[in-house]
Amino acid sequence: MAIHLEELQALDLWRRATLTSVRRDAPDLSARQMALLLTVYLTPPPHTVRGLAETLKVSKPAITRALDRLSDIELIRRKPDEQDRRSVLIQRTVRGSVFLREFAELIAEAAKDLDA
Repeated sequence: MAIHLEELQALDLWRRATLTSVRRDAPDLSARQMALLLTVYLTPPPHTVRGLAETLKVSKPAITRALDRLSDIELIRRKPDEQDRRSVLIQRTVRGSVFLREFAELIAEAAKDLDA
């Protein structure tokens, strides 16, 4: 199902979803943290710092800082790679899944409001 939005409609959709998100009692993520979280949840694993940095075209230290925050609030989990002890795998968590499902609901609700 293709959805066509004009530029201003797309921005208004993002504004509405973001406003609802910051008003609720949930983590307030930066754009980088959200992009990273979405990448971990919407692309096939395994995920590593190096792989995420390459995918997002962001430095490894920036990825590490974003992962620190996401890990602190339990939206992702770090686990040593059993195959390569020098590497750390980034894993999904139940809390992260719930957070993104609720965020997706906010976007869907904001999209309904665009029609009104």
